Amino acid sequence: MTCYETLFVVKPTLTDEETATQIAKIKEIVANNGGELLATNDMGMRKLAYQVEKNNRGYYTVLFYKAEGTLIQELERNLKINEDVIKFLTIKYVKQKELAQFNKLVEAANEKAEPVVETAPVAEETTPVAESTEA
Repeated sequence: MTCYETLFVVKPTLTDEETATQIAKIKEIVANNGGELLATNDMGMRKLAYQVEKNNRGYYTVLFYKAEGTLIQELERNLKINEDVIKFLTIKYVKQKELAQFNKLVEAANEKAEPVVETAPVAEETTPVAESTEA
């Protein structure tokens, strides 16, 4: 199986729930067509380099996955007919240096996705100190 990265931009006018639904649909297409989703990087709302379909902003998401070439045709077909997706780009990683970079990107996306649990600092017990009144 070959390594791929697909970046897509969803319309900024969607609510958070609608955006999450669109992302889930695209992930489902990858899973249902034999792809192995390795990582997802939700980059969030960003300014576009130029206006696309009267939109100046968009919600960026990157999927990293392994799949056969036939999945790409189906995925891009679905992205083209989806009215809520305004732009997309798929990159294929083949060479050793490219694959090394792909693995770094996957690791970075997985680290970003894992919630960091911070523990609250434990208050140290202090013993009351008797004040002396010297006159």
